[in-house]
Amino acid sequence: MLAVKALKGAGWLVFSRFVGRIIDFFTLLVLARTLTPADFGLAALATSLVVVVDTMLEVPVTQALVRLPTIDKSHLDTGFTVGLLRGVLIGTIVLAAAWPYSWINRDSHLVLLVAVLALGPISRGLTSPAMINFARQLGFRQTFILESSGKLSASIIAMFVVLNGGAYWAIVANFVVASFASTVASYVLAPYRPAFSLVRLPDFAGFIGWFSSAQLISALNWQFDRFLIGALADRTTLGRYAVASDVAVIPTQSLIGPALQPVMAAFSQINADRARVRQAFLKATRFAMLISAPACVGISLTADLATDLLLGAKWEHAAPLLSLLALAVAPIPYFQTLSSVSVALDRPHVIFRLNAVDLCFRMLLITIGFYLGSVTGVSLARIALSTLMFAFYLSEARRLLEVSIVAQLRNLWKVAVAVTAMAIMVWFLRHELAGRNYPHVLELALVIALGAATYAATLLLLGVRLIAGRGRLELFDR
Repeated sequence: MLAVKALKGAGWLVFSRFVGRIIDFFTLLVLARTLTPADFGLAALATSLVVVVDTMLEVPVTQALVRLPTIDKSHLDTGFTVGLLRGVLIGTIVLAAAWPYSWINRDSHLVLLVAVLALGPISRGLTSPAMINFARQLGFRQTFILESSGKLSASIIAMFVVLNGGAYWAIVANFVVASFASTVASYVLAPYRPAFSLVRLPDFAGFIGWFSSAQLISALNWQFDRFLIGALADRTTLGRYAVASDVAVIPTQSLIGPALQPVMAAFSQINADRARVRQAFLKATRFAMLISAPACVGISLTADLATDLLLGAKWEHAAPLLSLLALAVAPIPYFQTLSSVSVALDRPHVIFRLNAVDLCFRMLLITIGFYLGSVTGVSLARIALSTLMFAFYLSEARRLLEVSIVAQLRNLWKVAVAVTAMAIMVWFLRHELAGRNYPHVLELALVIALGAATYAATLLLLGVRLIAGRGRLELFDR
């Protein structure tokens, strides 16, 4: 059945992203204990420019082809050609912007850093378009192989560079090699003979217009704070903020994001039945928040333990930032689910509108936050922004799917109660353990175990259960 097939696909993607994050996290631990926050700050500033250009020129080949009834070789050729042209354009823009960007930020090292980092998105754009056949069939085992091989190769090269005194170049190597190795692996998994053609471009054009505009604004949303901090603060401060922000988004990037990729394909297969789509959206949002909300709150409540244990003493000033930023990313899964259903219903303008609203408020709130409280003020501003944007997500879902805001909130109240119970228990346990000088690894393990048990028990008491079997997947709510 469709639900079980989507579940299997989501399982492979979640497992793939989980393994990738484990590799990334191991790499981060080694690099964080070897390099300084200033090294991370410099690399983050260079990466921000490349990410904005990359996202600005993002071509949603996978999303566009998944929603088509049928595809043939000409579709794949068009996708490959667009990716190649995109790579040329990325290289041209990045090289043209490298020197002015380094001058604005008063750091000549940025010129070469930005130029080398651009090789990552260029190579990723040449991934075999034949990989789309697996996505259309909700089969993502090959995606697991693709991503894992890229991450593992990148980690090995980064370790080699840092252990040989390469400093921040290890971060650059990790970024570039991951994309290059994945591209090579894609042709092994999904053989494709490159051919140049734009004959199927009309099948992409309308979709790409709205999607690319939304991606550009989304990139500015995610990188605006780093641009601002990089221009007005020192590299050490930016490095602490960047690492805290990257760790904070692990739940949404590792679990929810990949799980929603097959969900989008499932939405596409039922998009003619608006009632089914509405019901599927409510189930998907509840499941997404069921996973991400406790993870975000848990990270927030244990940020000091996790930072000291995993990153080391020199990162202690990043812990308060992580505690705040983890809360700021909590509503993201709701937006990710709404984005998936918008794409499935051929309404990419919804994503554009939400990202545009986000950018307007973000520029205002984060600027004020930095003026009033430096990076701590920025972190608090992001919490305020997330709360505000969640209201817009609810409103947009009501308009798109005709599901009331009250119904959406009622869909999530049991998750909110369970997370609150977990937070109270974790806070109480940490208060009791304070001053007893337990090893941080033991204290963190106890807190995680009791918090998870409290969360699960509360959900069970409220009648929430996940049931899979007989061709169906249901989040049962008594």
